[in-house]
Amino acid sequence: MKRILLLCFFSFNLFLYGANIHVVDYASQADFKAYLVDYASQADLKVYIVDYASQAKGDDDHWHFVDYASQADSKIYWVNYASQADIKIYIVDYSSQAGWKKSHKLVGRIR
Repeated sequence: MKRILLLCFFSFNLFLYGANIHVVDYASQADFKAYLVDYASQADLKVYIVDYASQAKGDDDHWHFVDYASQADSKIYWVNYASQADIKIYIVDYSSQAGWKKSHKLVGRIR
């Protein structure tokens, strides 16, 4: 029982740590491929960019970009065409605007 409680505690804390994102140079290095759309209505996920890792939330929609892959929770590769992407991203101006547009296969996997 203690083992289960400890596992839940550590998993919960990792989930709260946030979405530290590293941009990689090659698609083969990425956890997922993303495309930056021009309009919020086109996006699967609306993302709010934060300045510090401590401000990132573990609910996929608050991202903090890190310089090194070893610091990242997820690695992304920006593609040139929407058809190449696993997910379409729109960057929002306010934290309250961030979130998933609809159900998506990556919900809960971007951390």
